[in-house]
Amino acid sequence: MAGRTGGSHTIILRLEIEQSVPFVRIANAIHESGGEIAAVDIVGGNKDVAVRDITVSVTNSEKESDLVESLRRMEGISIVNISDRTFLMHLGGKLEVRAKYPVKTRDDLSHVYTPGVARVCMALHEDPAKAYSLTIKRNTVAVVSDGTAVLGLGDIGPIAAMPVMEGKAMLFKEMAGIDSFPICLDTKDPDQIVQIVKALAPSFGGINLEDIASPRCFEIEERLKRELDIPVFHDDQHGTAVVMLAGLINALKIVGKRMDEIKVAVSGVGAAGVACTKMLLAAGVKHIVGATKPYGIVHRGRAYDNPMLDWYAEHTNPDNVSGELADAMAGADVFIGVSGPNVVSAADVSRMAKDPIVFAMANPVPEIYPEDAAPYVRVVATGRSDYPNQINNVLCFPGIFRGALDCQATAINEEMKLAAAHAIASIVEDRELNEQYIIPSVFNTKVVEAVRREVIKAAVASGVARKTPREFV
Repeated sequence: MAGRTGGSHTIILRLEIEQSVPFVRIANAIHESGGEIAAVDIVGGNKDVAVRDITVSVTNSEKESDLVESLRRMEGISIVNISDRTFLMHLGGKLEVRAKYPVKTRDDLSHVYTPGVARVCMALHEDPAKAYSLTIKRNTVAVVSDGTAVLGLGDIGPIAAMPVMEGKAMLFKEMAGIDSFPICLDTKDPDQIVQIVKALAPSFGGINLEDIASPRCFEIEERLKRELDIPVFHDDQHGTAVVMLAGLINALKIVGKRMDEIKVAVSGVGAAGVACTKMLLAAGVKHIVGATKPYGIVHRGRAYDNPMLDWYAEHTNPDNVSGELADAMAGADVFIGVSGPNVVSAADVSRMAKDPIVFAMANPVPEIYPEDAAPYVRVVATGRSDYPNQINNVLCFPGIFRGALDCQATAINEEMKLAAAHAIASIVEDRELNEQYIIPSVFNTKVVEAVRREVIKAAVASGVARKTPREFV
């Protein structure tokens, strides 16, 4: 189990190779060190040496070190340079700002800036609502983080968090045509974060909170939702929950079970775990038991140092059972994992109900690997891209914000999130549905528009839309 890793990466080796060295020796050395050659390009050379760029896939940094060391020991070979394609894509950052109109003449300048811009400023002064038609607010989202819960890396700070936030902004643009900007804050104080985001809000049509640690993320989001009139969405919580529910809707079709009949065991009662639980309750699930370290099963009658755990105890675990995660899983129809690696054994899964569903979403190492759960489980999903049924937030947030911006929503509420989940699930048609395909690909071009449409409908019906797009009138 420990040997499995979180996916490969690619390096480019520039080698100076003496003409007497057969290339097959180099290829064998790379293969024996765990690398896989993807491409070979001749860069130059002379009658004595050849210079080649060799693109190699490796499973992890340890394999990369072994491979490089193996090549260094070979006679007749000199390593000129080692490039990592991932790092190359981050050189200078992954974003830029471009003007929509060229400024070539004095007349152009007078329209986009002084003196013409003054008329637009006064129009906004007289009617601030026109910001949605006359500024970037109509199509711009802030991606805000304090860097305290970044991916599986934890509290690495705002500077180290920036590449993730830049990537998020890229996905907004590529998937939904939304302009966004990463804002990493050098503070962990909830009061300061709320104050800063409120001060920035006039420039944006929505706020995407990202990678803020629990329990502070709950307070920050709730306060911003109360105090701002634009959508605030903590994607680590709600994006995970929406896509999880979409997968579960389809998985339950396969096993022939209903939401209101199932027992769900949840591993991890942090930001994502709480959001998943709230989403399940909103979808009609009545029996949920959550477990988290170091407390085990969350139940009534115990004091917790986290107010969200108090809420959890009051709203879940109808039989008020205690014990550990394995006890919560016994007889459960569904397992939802948003915790950590290898916390579930095959024996735990074998004690679940008939035709169990396991969503082991910890990333990069899931709570249990699909091949270990397979003998006992009907449907398995993970957060990884190298297994079927990837539960990935990218299926959710672009379409949700596209819909929210297009109807100028004041919030993203439960109705909109439920609508998004059903829209994602609907992309997989009944004739396509099977154990290996319960959730669409993140590159399925139908997803964003389907989510957008249902989110707009839900926003209008629930009264949070300031505008009804013409196509819905």
